[in-house]
Amino acid sequence: MRNCKQLVWWTTGAAVLLWSAMSFAQGYPQTQPGTMGGAPGTMGQPGAPGYPGTAGYPGQAGTMGIPMGTAGGQMQDHTFMMKAAEGGLAEVQLGQLAQQNGQSQAVKDFGKRMVDDHSKANDQLKQVASQAGVTLPASPSSHDQAEYNKLSKMQGDSFDKAYAKMMVSDHKKDVSEFEREANSGGNADVKAFASQTLPTLQDHLKMAEQMESSVKSEGKGNSSQQ
Repeated sequence: MRNCKQLVWWTTGAAVLLWSAMSFAQGYPQTQPGTMGGAPGTMGQPGAPGYPGTAGYPGQAGTMGIPMGTAGGQMQDHTFMMKAAEGGLAEVQLGQLAQQNGQSQAVKDFGKRMVDDHSKANDQLKQVASQAGVTLPASPSSHDQAEYNKLSKMQGDSFDKAYAKMMVSDHKKDVSEFEREANSGGNADVKAFASQTLPTLQDHLKMAEQMESSVKSEGKGNSSQQ
């Protein structure tokens, strides 16, 4: 009889312990796999508190986790080289046209300077682009070509005024774009080209402003004589 009572007591105790263990396991909070207690964040956004998941590391805006200055800098360099090549080709063509259709000696001289300086810059840019693996355009942009076609129909004083005005506007844009590349470009060779060419473009802008002023004065003198 005594042995039977001991058996019942041990059986009952084991059942209680088993029931307690199951209850504890069911009530214990479970973590999500891969987050270590923290919910995964969206791409480029920090995850919830806890150890970050694979998508929980903070990224750089606009690059899906790639630091700005790599892909962004390369795109800026490429855009700069393409625009600089198109603009350089246009300046050579317009310079040649200025020597043919211009009336003022200031316009003819400026046109010759454009041909000389931009031909040299175009050759330098080709070498830089080749090293960077970039193929440059072989002709001006459609906008520049349309401007050329428009000027090619003009002669004398009307050509001088239109050409001078265009050169002032173009070189203001050129100086701004070359300054930007020289300061924030990603490729060292492209930045060096922009820095080395910038002083020449700044001289061109001063010359263009003087040419525009000279052409306007000559136009007023011709009008008064008539």
